[in-house]
Amino acid sequence: MPAKQSQTKEQIAALAFSAIGVVFGDIGTSPLYAIKEVFHGGLPTDTVHVLGVLSLIFWAITLVVTTKYAIFIMRADNKGEGGIMALMALALHGSKDNTERKLFIVTIGLLGAALFYGDSMITPAISVLSAVEGLRIVAPRLESFVTPITILVLAVLFIIQAKGTGRVGRMFAPVMCFWFAALALLGIVNIVQHPDVLMAINPYYAANLLLEIGWKGFVIMGAVVLAITGAEALYADMGHFGLKPIRYAWFGFVFPALLLNYLGQGALLIGNPKAVENPFFLMAPQWASYPLLILATLSTVIASQAVISGAFSVTRQAIQLGYCPRMNIRHTSGDEMGQVFVPTINWLLMVSVFILVLSFKSSSALASAYGIAVTGTMIVDTILAFIVIQGLWQWNKPTSILFLSTFLIIDLLFLSSNSLKIPHGGWLPLVVGTVLFLVMTTWIKGKQLLARYLDERRVLFEDLEERLRDRPPATVPGTAIYMARNVHGVPQVLLHNLEHNHVIHEKVIVLTIVTREEPYVEEAQRVKIRSFGDSGNFYRVKLYFGFQEEQDVRRALQLCCHEGLDINQKTVSFFIGSERLSFRRKSPMPKWRRSLFSFLTHNSSSAIEYFKIPVERVIELGIRIEL
Repeated sequence: MPAKQSQTKEQIAALAFSAIGVVFGDIGTSPLYAIKEVFHGGLPTDTVHVLGVLSLIFWAITLVVTTKYAIFIMRADNKGEGGIMALMALALHGSKDNTERKLFIVTIGLLGAALFYGDSMITPAISVLSAVEGLRIVAPRLESFVTPITILVLAVLFIIQAKGTGRVGRMFAPVMCFWFAALALLGIVNIVQHPDVLMAINPYYAANLLLEIGWKGFVIMGAVVLAITGAEALYADMGHFGLKPIRYAWFGFVFPALLLNYLGQGALLIGNPKAVENPFFLMAPQWASYPLLILATLSTVIASQAVISGAFSVTRQAIQLGYCPRMNIRHTSGDEMGQVFVPTINWLLMVSVFILVLSFKSSSALASAYGIAVTGTMIVDTILAFIVIQGLWQWNKPTSILFLSTFLIIDLLFLSSNSLKIPHGGWLPLVVGTVLFLVMTTWIKGKQLLARYLDERRVLFEDLEERLRDRPPATVPGTAIYMARNVHGVPQVLLHNLEHNHVIHEKVIVLTIVTREEPYVEEAQRVKIRSFGDSGNFYRVKLYFGFQEEQDVRRALQLCCHEGLDINQKTVSFFIGSERLSFRRKSPMPKWRRSLFSFLTHNSSSAIEYFKIPVERVIELGIRIEL
């Protein structure tokens, strides 16, 4: 269930502690490679340039992560839930009467979700690889083992996903707290040696650097964005921990630790410009090198885990909202609804990450592909937040436009600077995002055509009863439940059964599952029952679920009994239509989409498994549909 707002101080503190282990893994491991990549292009490591770079990083984190996400966007909660799908649903809720706006919202929302998967591929690869690369500093003789060790660590990470992350999750918070404490301590030790590095907080140094180096400053912004990757996690994981705990963890611990570490790396470079090779690991004294390497590897595994879990969560939400085909979803915890495992996504991600590590071979090379997906998703968040601000919050026009223009300019600056990476690997997340966007839009288009096909052939219950009075079929004892896509009319599978078997059960229930554009539905609003005809044998049942809920038909049917509709689940028969698709020559769907939609439909997970329907009570009838 969503995190409650009325929490005691002790609960908030406990949730803030847990949030440190899950929410901040991605942004918390950015110090491993961010500073190194900024200077990777040959920027001088003298005091003026170091202060300029630190100032850029400080203000990027302050404006994007702290101001945009922690202060503004996190206020846009959908019944306590956050993330791009929740934000899209919220924006749609405020645009019900505007068809064009709804189409625009769905389009950019799906684009943002597609780009998120590109980010989910690169984050585990660059995070774990950057940590293991510490071997080149700690033990140069083991440099050849960097790639094999990275592959091994990532393989273990993806394999244990099937076991669930509950037990591992309890270890996350202490490890990440230790990690952030180490970041802060390493930073302080180096800052003490060069305290003048604190002047970087002054925005003058950022502006001066950009003015001095001109076009090269535009290139540097593409590396500065590495310091804010993972910002959306603050918003996406809000449903698990709540607004206050995440804010307290960020402002009270994570934000200061990150800033201290970045300033410490800058102080190190001022004192030792040659440390630019890997400033993070060279911050530590030699005796701490191996413990720091182990801690960094554990932290990057945790950061990767958070991104992988996020991909599972976004997939489930997209399926519930009807934006992608059904997939097998396993719930890995009896206590926490949000802990799910999607095998298809897990193994696809694993193969993709392996290919990335083996192809790019270093975190510096991967950094060339990183940033495009992140900044693209940030732009989508800004636009959707603006729609929510105007549609639901009803801010005055000047204030809402100021919000949009300020953060959109920052996002576009980061996106355009990262566009320079496209020839050097930045094309990869764009290709992945484009393919997934085409898959989702094809699925939506196909479902719309299918709904139109069924609507054109819709038979009303009143017409069916009239037909049955004229030609009464044989009546058999028991209850039949017919699964229906549409919320109106008689389902094709019922008409198909009557046409071929000429029998009808003494009680007929047409069941439709409806996913609302909100994360959770109250139990009192879960079931709607309507009876048809004089005989009282026909019932239309609608089950309502939120996009974060498990759509368990068996549990929901128990609520029907409480509403007075008696259903014996041991004797009931479920009728499900097994659809066989074909396309007319002049079908409105383009030819390339036809094959893709047929493939998606054929490989979609069974409705029996997905809706938790007892397989021994199911009767499948083949239905041919020509779109």
